[in-house]
Amino acid sequence: MIRSNSNALGIIFPNSYDALVPQLVSDRSMASIPFAGRYRMVDFVLSSMVNCGIDNISLIVRKNYHSLMDHLGAGREWDLSLKNGGLNIVPPFAEKTVKVYNGRVEALASVQNFLKSQKEKYVIMSDSNIAFNFDFNALIDAHVKSGADVTIAYKREEIPQGHLSQQLMDQQLYYTLDMEDGHVKGIRVKPQDSGVQNFSMNIYLMERELLIDQISSAYVHGYIYFERDILAPQLDKLNVRGYQYEGYTARISDMKSYFDENMKLLDEKNLDALFANNPIYTKIRDDNPTRYINGSKASNVVVADGCVIEGEVENSILFRGVKVAKGAKVKNCVLMQDTVVEEGAVVEYLISDKNVTITAGNELKGTDSFPVYVSKKQIV
Repeated sequence: MIRSNSNALGIIFPNSYDALVPQLVSDRSMASIPFAGRYRMVDFVLSSMVNCGIDNISLIVRKNYHSLMDHLGAGREWDLSLKNGGLNIVPPFAEKTVKVYNGRVEALASVQNFLKSQKEKYVIMSDSNIAFNFDFNALIDAHVKSGADVTIAYKREEIPQGHLSQQLMDQQLYYTLDMEDGHVKGIRVKPQDSGVQNFSMNIYLMERELLIDQISSAYVHGYIYFERDILAPQLDKLNVRGYQYEGYTARISDMKSYFDENMKLLDEKNLDALFANNPIYTKIRDDNPTRYINGSKASNVVVADGCVIEGEVENSILFRGVKVAKGAKVKNCVLMQDTVVEEGAVVEYLISDKNVTITAGNELKGTDSFPVYVSKKQIV
């Protein structure tokens, strides 16, 4: 499935930006939020690394990671069930010296011994709040060609409203870059600027030995945040370059963006842009194909396997095992795994978590600007 890339190892931070979607992360992490019908957010960064031959990947978890562990297992679906390297999930209690980290410096300090024991030359670090189909080999090639100490991936886009409208805690810092001839001349923390910005994707590439040195020094000085406390003060000392990503991205910054980014995939161009280049792997459930019963209607939908459609579905994303009973109407909705819409129920602009039941005859309607959310295992 993959070609080995012994030059780079991957580190993923599953809990970054959890606080932006508190409803969805009450018992899961950002990385394990369901997205696009049958995937989790972590599938995109993990598959992108695997597709580029990176087969030594660690996830440094902070909290609510049982759902993520259940989803990833031993990494078999990503061909990461290996004796050497493979998938490594690092819980906060892995060692006596490890505590629940506050920022990336503390998280990386907790795996210093692991980093020192590895053979790869480069480390790629990424969050899991963006769905993409990223070519990490192109990032590595650009980094090597430029002679950079650190390369930061960014995209030219506006700062999401979810970032601008919320009082972000330090763990949810976001950054824009001041660029000059490919060099990062400034890193701006939580800017409020309007218009298109060089918006950091929080993907960083640097040599493993340099990362170890920087983290060791920063941790001793009590620093917490990699971007704000390490990179920003050293832009005149380190050769920090930017790598502009021009592919499709779906960034989750609040509940509205979660709804919107799912709904955008009803446009075939967006769906192809996210999935066409390389496969995105996920946990296999072995469901039956979706069944459309006589008299059912479905238009402009993305429907995963295992669904049973007897009623009407329009402009909606249906995850695995969703059941829409006879006479039920579903419009402009994101229904997660095993949601049941009973006979005669009407739902519109709804986000339902897993195992939700909308009882017979009920009507539940939100709006485009404020979709209704029903939490996991609720009966409405």
